Amino acid sequence: MRESADSTDVRADLWLWAARFFKTRSLAKQAIDGGKVEVNGAGCKAAKSLHVGDRLLISRGQERLEVELLLPSGRRGPASEAQQLYRETDASRITRETQREQRRLSGAAFDHPAHRPDKHARQQLKKIKDLR
Repeated sequence: MRESADSTDVRADLWLWAARFFKTRSLAKQAIDGGKVEVNGAGCKAAKSLHVGDRLLISRGQERLEVELLLPSGRRGPASEAQQLYRETDASRITRETQREQRRLSGAAFDHPAHRPDKHARQQLKKIKDLR
């Protein structure tokens, strides 16, 4: 592999995969192409070189993380090593935890069905969904 753990810069898609933000490098590239990743306040491409000190804004589903790149690495290792590659800002962490708590509390008020739908109910649901 061309990129090593001691290099000074690394591709954006490779670093996002190595830092375990995305399960595959392909998913990291799709997120970058979809505008879900910003580097230093601007959009980026998958081949953009990341350097120490770069700030990344990463959107995954409902989560928005703002991290600072500490170590450029193109090697995907254990999660404990991946956490050494970046530092999440305090504001980002607090916001993310508050949003997680709000989702948890709002989900508690949701009236879940007592049981799974039976065959007849599933057929009715399918008819409703097909009408849309």
